[in-house]
Amino acid sequence: MSEAKPREDRTAAGVLLMALAVVGFTCIDSSAKWLIVGGMPALQVVFARYTGHFLVATAIYAAQEGRGAFVSNAPWRQLLRSLFLLGSTVCNFTALQFLPITVTTTIMFAGPIVVTLLAIPILGETVGLRRIIAVCVGFIGVIVVMQPWGVSFHPAMFLSLIALCMAALYFIMTRLLAGIEGNATQQIWSSGFAALALLPFVLTGWVWPQGSGWIAFVLIGIFGASGHIAAVTAHRWADASILAPVIYIQIFLAALAGVLLFDTWPTIWTLGGGAIIIASGLYIWQRERAVRGRVRRPVPSTR
Repeated sequence: MSEAKPREDRTAAGVLLMALAVVGFTCIDSSAKWLIVGGMPALQVVFARYTGHFLVATAIYAAQEGRGAFVSNAPWRQLLRSLFLLGSTVCNFTALQFLPITVTTTIMFAGPIVVTLLAIPILGETVGLRRIIAVCVGFIGVIVVMQPWGVSFHPAMFLSLIALCMAALYFIMTRLLAGIEGNATQQIWSSGFAALALLPFVLTGWVWPQGSGWIAFVLIGIFGASGHIAAVTAHRWADASILAPVIYIQIFLAALAGVLLFDTWPTIWTLGGGAIIIASGLYIWQRERAVRGRVRRPVPSTR
């Protein structure tokens, strides 16, 4: 079985690695949209993403840890975690067929907000009034991005919301597996489960990529594996409280990808709603950091 590696104090390298992970996440979405717009079914794109991820993860971790990388200490939790990740990806990739990449990315930025809410009943965490208000403000940002009152609203935004909730549940399960499961097993199980579950659905009606689509088809799994491995390693090198804000650079990367690859410019509503979501997420991050600091601060001796 896989064991978690010890923490290392390499903050600068951790921040850089997290930034590279965010680049990888943007490349995943960009490749997915490129393939889906090119005519490939969304489920087949998801299959390509996780099959490539599984092959890369297996090549890396099986060589390091042997069969132990495939053995889970908590298989049912691991399956549930993998199911949430698969569901989130399927919904997100399907939404990308109809929505600009900046919209889907911005909605997914509300992940920490949803995690904060779900942590109350599932993890038993206590959340103060100010963080609850920040959560409500964050959801206002999501509504601004979606514009349910406007002509630009598309029903696929509901798929983005489902993807958001399932991603939050995936992160909750990751927290529950912390200290129980090593990175190798988590990477192999999450990608392998998704590829195996989708295999029967993609064999019929298989569509081969055309032209430059082959590049995205081959690279999407590599982007997935490298991005997730880099993110996990970054959290081993630096505190999560330091790395959390790095994820927000993805809004700029997504906007750049939208302009260069799909000739889609972000709207003022997307940028404004994104700013509200980011501000709310940063406030929640700051409050959690302050609360943890008070918990860890030693009590002065009265002797």
